[in-house]
Amino acid sequence: MVHVGKIARFDEVRGYGFITPDEGGPDVFVHVNDLNDDKTLITTGTSVEYELIDGERGLKAFDVSVIGDRAPAAGGGRVHPSDDEVLCDVLTTTELRIELTELILDTVPELSGAHLVRLRESLLTFARKHGWSED
Repeated sequence: MVHVGKIARFDEVRGYGFITPDEGGPDVFVHVNDLNDDKTLITTGTSVEYELIDGERGLKAFDVSVIGDRAPAAGGGRVHPSDDEVLCDVLTTTELRIELTELILDTVPELSGAHLVRLRESLLTFARKHGWSED
């Protein structure tokens, strides 16, 4: 059975992400090896259709294809600039907070919780100042 949903998040470096099903329910894991399209088309808000299997850790998408105009929904994910601008992701504060937490913990796992929170909030303030985060 084919399902439809939107990419909730996708990490090109790690090669995996999650799909939020249009019919509701928990987010579904998706791995880069299960994409039928170039991974650069898979960004936050992109509409996809996919099949489901029950994986070792829960539901997993396979045979994943971008649908529609092959671009993310308005207000989400990658910004498509003019030729003179640089392509970048604009994340919500929540998305950026999660990404920063993972990055900091991967880089300095011995950092205390209090130090992590102070560093992360400082980086979030910096990102908002430069328009790298939206809310």
